[in-house]
Amino acid sequence: MADDTSAAYFARLVDEDALRTFLESELGPTDAYDVERHAEGHSNETLFVQWGDRDLVIRRPPPGETADTAHDVLREYRVIDALQDTAVPVPPTVAASDDHSIIGSDFYVMERVPGDVLRDDEPERFANLASRQRIGEELADTLAAIHDVDYEAVGLGELGRPAGYTRRQVDRWGKQLSWAFEVTADDREVPKLKRVGEWLDENCPEDHPETLVHGDYKLDNVLYAPGTPPELTGVFDWEMSTLGDPRADLGWMLSYWRDAKDPEPAVPELEATFMQRDGYPTRVELVERWEDATGFEFEHERFYRALAVYKLAGLGEMFYRRYLEGNSDDPMYPLMEERVPALADRAVRIIEGEEPL
Repeated sequence: MADDTSAAYFARLVDEDALRTFLESELGPTDAYDVERHAEGHSNETLFVQWGDRDLVIRRPPPGETADTAHDVLREYRVIDALQDTAVPVPPTVAASDDHSIIGSDFYVMERVPGDVLRDDEPERFANLASRQRIGEELADTLAAIHDVDYEAVGLGELGRPAGYTRRQVDRWGKQLSWAFEVTADDREVPKLKRVGEWLDENCPEDHPETLVHGDYKLDNVLYAPGTPPELTGVFDWEMSTLGDPRADLGWMLSYWRDAKDPEPAVPELEATFMQRDGYPTRVELVERWEDATGFEFEHERFYRALAVYKLAGLGEMFYRRYLEGNSDDPMYPLMEERVPALADRAVRIIEGEEPL
């Protein structure tokens, strides 16, 4: 561990002896055993485990958290396990447990899939026009595969309530923002978000397709295999998955995908820009590929893209409230004082047609 603080936090995440006993019961004994924390991500905790010649991943909630829709790792496991024999690329599952005596929380184990997550930049092997085009095509095709899953056939028919999903999203994020504003409004207000919320409420589609949705589908939640051409071989972070409106998934993915014509990112800490380089598909091309694969049309596109940015603003404002209350030392949280108003500006540009698809 890097220091006493990180060592203490690691000790809260895993009891290495108890975990070893569990893994021995599932996989048999080994002499090669090591556990390390993967520091990326802002929600569930990820641990990398070496078990003999196998590389494993463990997902668990942050210490002290109770299971809810944001941290329900057993729900995440259930979805990944159900998708094992579908066209959706997911890591092979190993085991899951709700026995808190092992590491202090629910957790699950899956195989670690080799490859790269494209978070800040493209790997050198992909720095060419053909590979860049294929990265986008694989991203759109895999989202279409998620939306094509027969969720009843794979045992996920009770995962959620697809009817009314989009209306509930608008209502939920309006309430999240209201909660954050209880504190943040004393520091500064963001009146444009009220305007955006009203517009979303007035323009919310009442009817929509009903499919499995990922809930957080974007470029840095998928993995591309080693080698070329680019092949998307893993979709991660299923903790927000449910049954709902596939166009909301598409809008969320597009909110992170930049075109060369776009203004500067509203939240540069979270928005990569390398896909503005020559060769990457435009948002319009991604939509067309998804439409061809699913048979759905991306109707009400301004609504879904504005909803995605509204949700991003809601997350940012909740971060900012936690910072103001002294409940986080994340260096990104105080930046939300300016980043959330910038997101509000972006949502207004989408609504008014000034930031086109």
